[in-house]
Amino acid sequence: MSLSQVLSLLGGLAVFLYGMSSMSDGLETLSSGRLEKILERLTSNVFKGVLLGTLVTAVIQSSSATTVMCVGFVNAGIMKLNQAVGIIMGANIGTTVTAQLLSLGDISSDNLLMTFLKPSALGPILAVVGIILYMFLGKGTKKTVGQILLGLGLIFIGMKSMESAVSALRDVPEFQQLFLSFSNPLLGVAVGALVTALIQSSSASVGILQALSTTGMVSFNIAMPLIFGQNIGTCITAILSSIGASKNAKRTAMMHLSFNLIGSIVFLVLLYGANALFELPFWTMTMTRGAIANFHLAFNLSCTALLLPFHKLLVKLVEKLVPSDTEKQEINMLDERFLASPSLALEKARETVVHMGKLAQANYERSIAMIDKYDEKMNEQFREDEAALDKLEVMLDNYLVKLTDRALTTAENMRVSELLHTLSDFERIGDYADNLRECAVAIHQKGWSFSEEAMGELHALTDAVEEILDLTVRCYDSRVRSLAVQVEPLEEVVDLMRDALRNRHIERLKNNECTVESGLQFLELVINLERISDHCSAVAVFVVRETAPANDLSREDAHAYLHQLHHSDAPEYTQAFAGYKNKYLNRVEK
Repeated sequence: MSLSQVLSLLGGLAVFLYGMSSMSDGLETLSSGRLEKILERLTSNVFKGVLLGTLVTAVIQSSSATTVMCVGFVNAGIMKLNQAVGIIMGANIGTTVTAQLLSLGDISSDNLLMTFLKPSALGPILAVVGIILYMFLGKGTKKTVGQILLGLGLIFIGMKSMESAVSALRDVPEFQQLFLSFSNPLLGVAVGALVTALIQSSSASVGILQALSTTGMVSFNIAMPLIFGQNIGTCITAILSSIGASKNAKRTAMMHLSFNLIGSIVFLVLLYGANALFELPFWTMTMTRGAIANFHLAFNLSCTALLLPFHKLLVKLVEKLVPSDTEKQEINMLDERFLASPSLALEKARETVVHMGKLAQANYERSIAMIDKYDEKMNEQFREDEAALDKLEVMLDNYLVKLTDRALTTAENMRVSELLHTLSDFERIGDYADNLRECAVAIHQKGWSFSEEAMGELHALTDAVEEILDLTVRCYDSRVRSLAVQVEPLEEVVDLMRDALRNRHIERLKNNECTVESGLQFLELVINLERISDHCSAVAVFVVRETAPANDLSREDAHAYLHQLHHSDAPEYTQAFAGYKNKYLNRVEK
């Protein structure tokens, strides 16, 4: 093979891949986010999921993009794992459309219309129309349509260039020997997976195989393992997109890999077993572009038909492969069967709210630890628990709304109201802890630091908030009044600490003792810490009201109770306030 042919092959490959990328980007832009909404809403059963996955992937011409969307939706809690399985199966079918388009090159007819459908003629026509729309007439949708047509034209042009470059290889003994080695199924699968993983597109790698088929060297037993490997290699994009995401997002990517891996293994065993027993007549048949496209389609349809009845087992498999005790606990805590007994359902809901409080508390501790010493694994665990908190809030809201449809007593209705308020407070505490985490990440990435004095003050405040959060979670879990009444005096001390720290840090900024950037981060930390204590106070007041005597003011009006508490000389409150003031506020006023 001459140097000019090598350059022609590489140039054709470059044009082909750029065309694929351009067409895919244009199709995604044209969808304007509508495809994501369709995926999000219309996945009520696995059969709809398969259809949607097929249609969306056929439109945007990227199974990787469809699967990455699924990973994102699952990570955000918008879509459940069992909803994603159908879309992933359908995506594998939809991605075969490109190969079917490229198989138009096999058309042989003297009919003028049919001649124009051949890629050698259709490619330049589409490219010319596309570039006119894109550069000269294009604004908005017209420009995007031009990009799509130009990309499709470049695919055909690149394909033709690769075919011309490899045509001389058919008589080269070394090339013949190389292709014969791909008849080894393990090597063929490995090469197909590697090439597809590198270019991150099974459509593109199948297109390259179709171009090589014009040499006449691609037989069925060579193309088959390569196509199986291409289906496995395309999973790399989803796997990369799941890095740092939630456990369920990782499971979605693992499901894509498991589906393609299981399908490839099953059909390798079946086909090689059948050939060993019966010597299949098509085993050494030369594959054309159309034959490759059809086998690619048949394989993906067969895999879906084979594994679709076992989609629930596939979900269980990936849950075993990517385990998470936290998420199992979430799923088991709320069962709609409990709704038949409102008192039992309320208790299960309360246990879930307590669990939310503990998740928020754990995330607060992680965020504070990361301010002192950043840890990526801790950051990932934080994000998983924050996603769990958000999902639990939605689950509990829906659960309690369903519970209100039952015949509830006045006391039970009050419990529902309390739970709704408290779960919102714990979720907001989790959000403020997430703000602290973001500050910790920024401090780590920017290399900012605080003065020794500022760190000492910050530690005093974080210690106070850590204690108030611990008191809040414990009092809500145990319903012990003696713990609940300790929260409000500590919250008032935290308010005083916030004011003191803010004033002292502003003085440091004026005296140029710290940079503006680090100073703003410090003030952001102080604000979020104080807001956590506010939500702790709200939770504790519910416990105080529930455990108060019948004629106690706190039982009737929480606002009046708090006002009286802050403006009275009640010994219990005064003593607790003085103790916390000495324990924490004095550490920053020395």
